Amino acid sequence: MKIFEELESEVQSYARAFPRVFHRAQGAHLFDEDGNKYIDFLAGAGTLNYGHNNPVFKQKLVEYIMEDGITHGLDLHTKAKAAFMESFNEHILKPRKLQYMMQFTGPTGTNAVEAALKLARNVTGRENIVSFTNGFHGCSLGALSVTGNSHHRGAAGTSLGAGVSTVPFDGYLGDGIETTEYLDKVLSDSSSGVDLPAAVIVETVQGEGGINAASFGWLQNLEAVCKKHKVLLIVDDIQAGCGRTGTFFSFEGAGITPDIVTMSKSLSGYGLPFAVVLMKPELDEWKPGEHNGTFRGNNLAFVTAKAAIDTFWQDDAFEKEIKRKGDYIHQRTQSIVDQYGEGNFILQGRGMMRGINCVSGELAGKITKKCFQNGLMIETSGADDQVVKFLCPLIIPDEDLKEGIDILENAIREICAKEDDMPEAKSYFDENYDIAV
Repeated sequence: MKIFEELESEVQSYARAFPRVFHRAQGAHLFDEDGNKYIDFLAGAGTLNYGHNNPVFKQKLVEYIMEDGITHGLDLHTKAKAAFMESFNEHILKPRKLQYMMQFTGPTGTNAVEAALKLARNVTGRENIVSFTNGFHGCSLGALSVTGNSHHRGAAGTSLGAGVSTVPFDGYLGDGIETTEYLDKVLSDSSSGVDLPAAVIVETVQGEGGINAASFGWLQNLEAVCKKHKVLLIVDDIQAGCGRTGTFFSFEGAGITPDIVTMSKSLSGYGLPFAVVLMKPELDEWKPGEHNGTFRGNNLAFVTAKAAIDTFWQDDAFEKEIKRKGDYIHQRTQSIVDQYGEGNFILQGRGMMRGINCVSGELAGKITKKCFQNGLMIETSGADDQVVKFLCPLIIPDEDLKEGIDILENAIREICAKEDDMPEAKSYFDENYDIAV
């Protein structure tokens, strides 16, 4: 650990929560240099939906490297890029009746967001962007301007307010208040102080914001407001996409069609940096080289991304597995909340993107720390880090999923339950549910 203490910047974050030197990983497990095994409910903050070192992806990648395939190619046409685009179009876009142009940006999600915002402003000729409370879209200045978190915004060192209007997300003002009506009202009133925007940017499930899931009805209303006012709808699917909520795109259940979609994280399937902006064809008004980057289009990632699509998205079998596991997570966490929450815990999320809102960031931190001590890596999110956040690989075996939640339950029992009414060691859930469907 000495080398990290001496030379690595204080900006490091996850290393503080999980203070080990990790050496290898496979599937849903990480191993430190001493050989200790950890069940991974972090999954690269949602980057490893298909687990660590998927053997099918790895073989394709090794073969490509050994034949001296193009590694870096700017935006040149390459065989690897063509193969990915064909597979993505055939197995992802066409079955969903989606027609999008693909823009390969710099390799991270924030690069895709920057490009999407710039494109929306260029196409519409307007400056303002509408974003939502608790949203997170990246840490470069443009993406940060549409991010709500004060911790990240405060590090910018400059004003971030110009050209952005923040409005309430679904549920932000409490149950029964439809916040899209507020958005419609301010966009309809020329004296509201909110300039007609180029675009609205939204996460269907706010990952870093606390696993806040927008209802499908709210998303449908949001799309209707955007169409009414001729405003572009950008869905940030960087963390919630690639199956995390149960379908490849997180917005599918709502039946909406965004004008622009940003993707990254699990898109490569292997943890390789890769980001893309999907845009309706009529919006593709870029001039050559108008938005570029030295590392746009990672050819190694094209190889593994194609392998991920060909392996998991040829039919709906994988989606059914995600739903089954998501239901199990929901049932297990519901039983935990019922036993130990005392009315203070709140379940949030959709599919396998779930969270337990502990109200207190201090309490959530104690729980995740205890989990790590017992072999489970799980993080927190939310404005005050108050949500224990489930981001396990979607391919996690049933036994590992059960063991991981058992560790979480034991941690909550130890920290939250009173000595005199601690239940028997055997999980209450085991007596009432079965993971198998």
